[in-house]
Amino acid sequence: MSSYPNRPLIGVGVIVFRRQSAGPQVLLVRRGKPPREGRWSLPGGRQRLGETVREAARREVAEETGCEVEITALLDVVDSITRDDDRAIAYHYTLVDFLAEWRAGEVCAAGDAADALWADPDALEPYDLWSETLRLIALGRERLGD
Repeated sequence: MSSYPNRPLIGVGVIVFRRQSAGPQVLLVRRGKPPREGRWSLPGGRQRLGETVREAARREVAEETGCEVEITALLDVVDSITRDDDRAIAYHYTLVDFLAEWRAGEVCAAGDAADALWADPDALEPYDLWSETLRLIALGRERLGD
C-alpha cells in the first residue's frame, strides 16, 4: 500500500492459538513491509475486493505462515493510525480482529512476513508488541478460557 491514503483501508488481524500440553501458544509474525516493518505482530493484512473479512483472515494466515485455521470469533475492531514527523497520516487501517484456532500446517514465514513463530502468551516481552496486540491476545485467551 502506498502511504498517505485519502481514506482508511480495511485490514484483518488474527489471534491464532494452538493448544499444547504445556499450555497455549500464540502465532506471531515479524512484519516484512511498512507500516511497522521489522516489528512482531499478528498475522493479517488487507482485505481484497470481493473477499469477506473471514476469508481474508484465513488467507492472510495461510499466506504469511503456512497454517490453516478455524475462525472462532470476532474479537474487536481496532484503528491503526500512523503519523509522520509532521503529524500527517501516513497509514490508516481499520483492523477487524478475529480469534482462531490452529488446525494444520507447520509455521513457515512467507508473503509479507519476514519471520513467523509460536510464542508463549505468558512470555511476550521479547517481541515488543503493540499495546493493542497485547490486549487482543489477552482477550483471546480469556475467550478461550486459558
